[in-house]
Amino acid sequence: MDVWIDQDLCTGDGLCEETAPAVFMLRDGIAYVKAPNGAPQFAGGSTSMVPIPDQLLDSVLDAAENCPGECIFIEA
Repeated sequence: MDVWIDQDLCTGDGLCEETAPAVFMLRDGIAYVKAPNGAPQFAGGSTSMVPIPDQLLDSVLDAAENCPGECIFIEA
């Protein structure tokens, strides 16, 4: 499974970073995903889709379900 964030919908709440800090980060109040090597994907949107490590899937799903901006997208 892969994850990406629509930065236009992001509220900057930071819940994703709190829930799954290995996958998400905030910069200037906007959330971004991190590549498996930890590098932030600042291009944003679906062009920044990254694979979700199996051991982090539950926390990423939790972040997506609780995101107030509903900006986290998970694709199979």
